[in-house]
Amino acid sequence: MPVNDDVLTLILAGGKGTRLEPLTRDRAKPAVPFGGLYRIIDFTLSNCINSNLRRVLVLTQYKARSLDRHISSGWSFLSRELREYIDVLPPQQRLGEQWYRGTADAIYQNIYSIEKEDPRYLLILAGDHIYKMDYADMIQAHREHGGDLTIACIPVPLREGCHFGNLEVDSEGRVVRFTEKPKEPEPMPGDPHHCLVSMGIYVFTARPLYERLCQDATRVDSDHDFGKNIIPAMIEARRVYAFRFRDKNRKEVPYWRDVGTLDAYYQANMDLVEIDPVLNLYDRDWPIRTFQPQLPPPKFVFSDEGPRGHARRGEALDSMVCQGCIISGGHVRKSILSPNVRVNSYAVVENSILFDGVNVGRHCRIRRTIIDKDVHIPPHTTIGYDLEHDRRRGFTVTEQGVVVIPKAEPPEAFTGGDPR
Repeated sequence: MPVNDDVLTLILAGGKGTRLEPLTRDRAKPAVPFGGLYRIIDFTLSNCINSNLRRVLVLTQYKARSLDRHISSGWSFLSRELREYIDVLPPQQRLGEQWYRGTADAIYQNIYSIEKEDPRYLLILAGDHIYKMDYADMIQAHREHGGDLTIACIPVPLREGCHFGNLEVDSEGRVVRFTEKPKEPEPMPGDPHHCLVSMGIYVFTARPLYERLCQDATRVDSDHDFGKNIIPAMIEARRVYAFRFRDKNRKEVPYWRDVGTLDAYYQANMDLVEIDPVLNLYDRDWPIRTFQPQLPPPKFVFSDEGPRGHARRGEALDSMVCQGCIISGGHVRKSILSPNVRVNSYAVVENSILFDGVNVGRHCRIRRTIIDKDVHIPPHTTIGYDLEHDRRRGFTVTEQGVVVIPKAEPPEAFTGGDPR
C-alpha cells in the first residue's frame, strides 16, 4: 500500500476573496490567474501531486464556475480505477440549508463524503497560497509523534503576525498556545523580530477531528472556524504539534505568500520577472502543473514601415509572455502577459499584468496596472500615470498605486474623467 494511501486531502476553496476585488467579482480567489498561465490553486494541487497525494477533494462555494472549469480541464488526468482523483465538492446541504459558516463548518458539512473514503488522516489545505511544499514530510512527522493535530508554521516579521494565527511551541515541538490574528503578536523565543504563524496547513487524525467538529457544530457561540475554535479547543484536550515549513523552492529564504490583497498579489507576480526570481517556476524536480490551452507560440512583429521612418518593433524585455500572444509592434517591459494577449503598434506596457484576451490599442501607455480578462483598451489610452484620473474613471487604485481594470470593461469606460 502506498505510504499516503490512508490520507485524504481536503482543499478549502470557497472563500469570497473580497480583498482581491475586482479580480474576484466573477471568480473564486483560488481561480484568480497567477504568473500568466497558472491559477492560484495550481500551486496547492501541484504540491499534492508532487507529494504523491492523489485523493483530493476541493471544497467550493462562492463563484465556483471558473474554478470548476479549470480543474475539470487541467486536473482530470488521474486514474479513478487506481483510487486517484481530484474532485470538486460543492455545498451539499446534507445537514441543513445554510452555506458554510466557517472553515470548520465546511469540513463538518461534508463529513458524509469524507467518511465514505475511510481515511485515517486528513490533510486540510487552503487553496489560495503560493508556495512549494512536500506534504509527505509533514504527514510522516504526524505519524511519528502520534499526535491528533499537526500545524505547519513559518516565522514572519512581527509586524505581519497580526494577519495570521500565532503559535507558541515548547521545546518538544508541542503547541501550548494558539491565538488567531492577535493585535500584538508574541515574538519567538530568542528572536524578538519574528513570530511563528500558522500556514493554514493541518494534518488531523480523522476520528478526533470528527468528534471535535460535531461538538463545535452545536455551539451557538462558535464561529465554526479552525483558527478561532477548533485548534484552541484541541490544544486543551489533545496533543497538537508544530511542523516547521520545509521549502521545496530551493532558495535562501523560504517562499510562502498569502496573496490576499491586490498589492500582495501584484508584488508576488512582479517577483516572477526579476532576473533571479524568488519563486522558481522552472524547476523540473518540482513542476507546477496547470491547464495548457492549445494555442500557437507567442509572436513578435517587427516592421521598418512606420510614420516618419519609425520602425514598428514588437519586443518584450524582462517579461513572461504566454502562448497565443502577439506583440504587434508594441513594447513590453517587466510585465506578465497571459495567453491570447495582443499589444498593438507603438503601445508601451510596463510593470503590468495582463489577463487572457486583453487587447492593448495603438499608442497606449500602460504602467503598474492589472487588466482582467477580455478587456480591449482603446488606442491612445493612458493608464497608471495619473492615479486621480484613473480613480475618476472608476478604476480601482490600491494603496501602493496599482491600477486594476475589471473583467470585460467596455471601451467607453476609458474615456470618463477629464485628465485636465
